[in-house]
Amino acid sequence: MQSISSQRLTANYSAYGPRLAADRLFIPAPGSCAYTGPFDQAVRFIERHQLLDADLWARFAQQFTRPSDDHDLGWRCEYWGKLMRGGAMVWGYTQSPELYSQLETAARAMLKNAGPGGRISTYSPEAEFQGWDIWGRKYVLLGMEYFYDICTDESLKGELLASLRAQADYILDRFGPDKADLREASCHWEGLNSSSLLEPVVRLYNMTGDERYLDFAGYIVGLGGIQSANIFELALEDRLDPWQYPVTKAYEMMSCFEGLFEYARATGDERWSRAVVNFAHRVLNSDITIIGSAGCTHELFDHSRLRQADPEFTGIMQETCVTVTWMKLCGQALCFTGDPVFGDAIERSLHNALLGAVNTRKVPRDPLSPNGWLPFDSYSPLRVGLRGQAVGGRMVMADNTIYGCCAAIGAAGFGAAARLSALHTRNGAAVNLYFPGKVSLTTPGGNRLGLDIETAYPVGEDITLKLSLEGPEAFQLALRVPGWCRGPEASVNGESVAAKAGWLKLERTWRDGDKVCLRFPMEVELISSGELCEGSGKLPPHIALVRGPVALAASREFPEDDLTVTAEISAVRPLPVTEAPFEARLVFEAELSGGGRMRFADYASAGKGYDKEIAVWLPGINSSK
Repeated sequence: MQSISSQRLTANYSAYGPRLAADRLFIPAPGSCAYTGPFDQAVRFIERHQLLDADLWARFAQQFTRPSDDHDLGWRCEYWGKLMRGGAMVWGYTQSPELYSQLETAARAMLKNAGPGGRISTYSPEAEFQGWDIWGRKYVLLGMEYFYDICTDESLKGELLASLRAQADYILDRFGPDKADLREASCHWEGLNSSSLLEPVVRLYNMTGDERYLDFAGYIVGLGGIQSANIFELALEDRLDPWQYPVTKAYEMMSCFEGLFEYARATGDERWSRAVVNFAHRVLNSDITIIGSAGCTHELFDHSRLRQADPEFTGIMQETCVTVTWMKLCGQALCFTGDPVFGDAIERSLHNALLGAVNTRKVPRDPLSPNGWLPFDSYSPLRVGLRGQAVGGRMVMADNTIYGCCAAIGAAGFGAAARLSALHTRNGAAVNLYFPGKVSLTTPGGNRLGLDIETAYPVGEDITLKLSLEGPEAFQLALRVPGWCRGPEASVNGESVAAKAGWLKLERTWRDGDKVCLRFPMEVELISSGELCEGSGKLPPHIALVRGPVALAASREFPEDDLTVTAEISAVRPLPVTEAPFEARLVFEAELSGGGRMRFADYASAGKGYDKEIAVWLPGINSSK
């Protein structure tokens, strides 16, 4: 495999050593992209209303000044690390001096919470290593590691690394061969949550080269994740879907496999990288739904590709923690394999489940929420239901305010999308996600490559990329053509080139001012529940509409529409977005065979007032458009 120069990758990501040897795609340095449009607006919204909230950071750090989780063995311990990881990733995109200052202040405050032996925990020494204690310690480690990657103060980096080592050593002294079993450090999910400690332990090995941490990671892998089976071996065997495993908690399981990917890179053991890729494909094919999340039985893998259109499954579903962790796992798989199917998956999750979860209207749902509202919704309905049904991972803190797991993790989804939008390759560059704005990468020859991107995608079909180069250079520019796209079109400087789903790999001597034009034709397509179960007839007939990567939703926000009517759609036509009584990116009108009409908007925009039901899947039978 062709090597890649580390000089091209100026980001100080602590995981990059092994990735240089193993991966095919590489995350560029912070500040490599500057976008406009809805994606950028959502990131800035989260930065302004969550990540720059000094009181919120202080509230999270305060949980570690006392045994705040002793009384209910809770997970208040996770909030700080989740938000720090997401904040560091978002800073890599926005480059905001105010955000960096806030993150640095938060990191310094957390360092002061270290107790004897360097332990940082919301559990007392008498109550430690049960409930969600290891899970919370994992997030403190990850939060510090992600901030370490962007930290510009060498003295502070030294303090962070010393703390990371002390925290890890405290755990190593108590768990391992001939010591306590890490899986028994929690009474939940057979220890799956505690086993997810694997990821920060491997990252710490990458940062220090200390073999003790790699050995401990090997110990965790050997435990197999849960008590009743070895889920890593199950993935390697590739005979079962994850919903068929003995434990099916989706978010925690994917977190464990993220760690296994890092372990596979660090050791070079291809068995484990193959296991993670197998696992990711299985999740994609058996559990990822039309909006890019998983789990119709609240937060569990449950064959939700099939269950998503089953009216027997009601209540909370499609957890935002699952959406974000799925996007991050797909990012790992995309970089390792180069397989564009994982880019397609990230795109679907972003434009539907994740953007749909942002509480853009600042709707209050829980009276104890800090500032009256939370920035992210926790669950996303698929059939007739409301957004904002519950606060996932809700915990009451000492000042009688609440927070939730999904609210804390959401920023990381946007940070991941930004990092994965444009990438370095071994022989050039790749564009994976299409946003309007500017990208700055480095060519294999060490020169700056600028990309000016003009597009309204995924609302519009056209994308134009104009190259800026200091001088002519031969390299490959790879552009992801979505798997759903039939009949893509492409041209370079006005000359047509053949394109099909996958990577469009353009190899030539590029010059300043060269222009690449793409068109991804998007028709509204109708999907029937019969297609999900391959005609077996196990599901009551339901239908859904999609356009490109975007799912469309019916909504009671259109007051004349009946979401319970059995629909047979005969035609669909676009409407001006002003036809929607709310801010929408896409609006369509469907003509029903029996007379009447029903309107649809893009899923991410519908139902954001939390008081009107929406639905992607509607009762109906249909074969025509």
